[in-house]
Amino acid sequence: MNTPQEAVIRMYAAREEIYPREIKGRYASLRWACVWLTQLLFYGLPWISMNGRQAVLFDLASRKFYLFGLVLWPQDFIYLAALLILCAYGLFLVTAVAGRVWCGFACPQTVYTEIFLWIERKFEGARSARIRLARQPWTVAKIARKGGKHAAWLAVALWTGFTFVGYFTPVRELGGGVAGLKLGPWETFWVLFYALATYGNAGWLREQVCKYMCPYARFQSAMFDKDTLIVTYDAARGEPRNPRQSAPGAGDCIDCSMCVQVCPTGIDIRKGLQYECIGCAACVDACNGVMDKVKRPRGLIRYATENALAQRFKPAQVRRRVLRPRVLVYTAVLAILGTAMVTSMALRNPLKLDVIRDRGSMGREVEDGMIENVYRLQLMNTLEDAQRLRIAVSGIGSARVVEGEVVDIDPATTRAIPVRVRVNPGEAMPGSNRIAFHVTSIDGHGLAVEEDAVFLVPK
Repeated sequence: MNTPQEAVIRMYAAREEIYPREIKGRYASLRWACVWLTQLLFYGLPWISMNGRQAVLFDLASRKFYLFGLVLWPQDFIYLAALLILCAYGLFLVTAVAGRVWCGFACPQTVYTEIFLWIERKFEGARSARIRLARQPWTVAKIARKGGKHAAWLAVALWTGFTFVGYFTPVRELGGGVAGLKLGPWETFWVLFYALATYGNAGWLREQVCKYMCPYARFQSAMFDKDTLIVTYDAARGEPRNPRQSAPGAGDCIDCSMCVQVCPTGIDIRKGLQYECIGCAACVDACNGVMDKVKRPRGLIRYATENALAQRFKPAQVRRRVLRPRVLVYTAVLAILGTAMVTSMALRNPLKLDVIRDRGSMGREVEDGMIENVYRLQLMNTLEDAQRLRIAVSGIGSARVVEGEVVDIDPATTRAIPVRVRVNPGEAMPGSNRIAFHVTSIDGHGLAVEEDAVFLVPK
């Protein structure tokens, strides 16, 4: 008895290995310039010193962030939040103007994938050689090539993890711990964690991070419009495709598939805009090279807008349409937030003061009938210079600080200072009286801070 054949429906498509072809051109050079710039900054910043300490250090244990002489404390986290908001709006602005240009040129996933692909080519050869090697049975030569590649990948990944942790633990101290095999458990964990993330994402997952893991690809369309610059294929000029360019009315596309071979995500840009496209413009360089060989004008694949293709705009017309309402709104918001943040940081008082009453010692009568209250002043010096400060009190005519009127505080530190305040008998009402502490620098910095407090007089 014959049974009907059952169809198998697979809910998961196996990954097809992508072997991007190396390409040279204007955008490839720009992409490598971004690789060098971002990595020189990332790997180099932890080794720069300023004021006797690491210039960029996020010291979580001490709850202090050092940024080129600027010290941010937990009270200043509003600036970090503002910086994140500025980065977000900056990304929205760039996306509205030029699509996923961030993804294609400066995103860490793109940058490290480029580095890892360069290493892969050094060990395994060009695209065709890599494909042949993958199909060959395992031999000593294949193991040596693959093993060398993965060893180099791991070396880059470990150095990346080490550098990343060096932003949170002083990098020289971290290096000494690695050299002496005395690295702490948390530092060891995070170095290995970020090394594994770099090795896995840039070496193995690659385009799958952009396609399935990165949320940016999913909501980018909300920031696109018909005047956003994107990598496009000019179908009106390229179709119908003809490899020999001999048929009457044939388009410029010779169907060489070079645009597909160089694509790091493996898409065919000739099918239109796809969410997998990261805007790296590798296909633009590839197509321009082919057009040069077949003696056709460049730009069959190019950065353009939907309106530019549909209405055949000239470059000047495309540039004029950049300043549209959406872009102007993003620019205005960025300018306002950036100005407010810079102004706030410039005007912020680097000297901070908190006053805490000594609850174990309420207002009391001391010698000569004077009334004394005891306080604890929590002083914070956010500057990278030591400060000599004078403490004074106002609000009651005869109120004065008993001893300890002048104190020293080290750079970028906090200090708790016990302070006794006395008032002549009869000058303050029984109960609570409002006073204010004044702390001023006496070494030429011109800093001053004031904080209100309560002076208690026994009834």
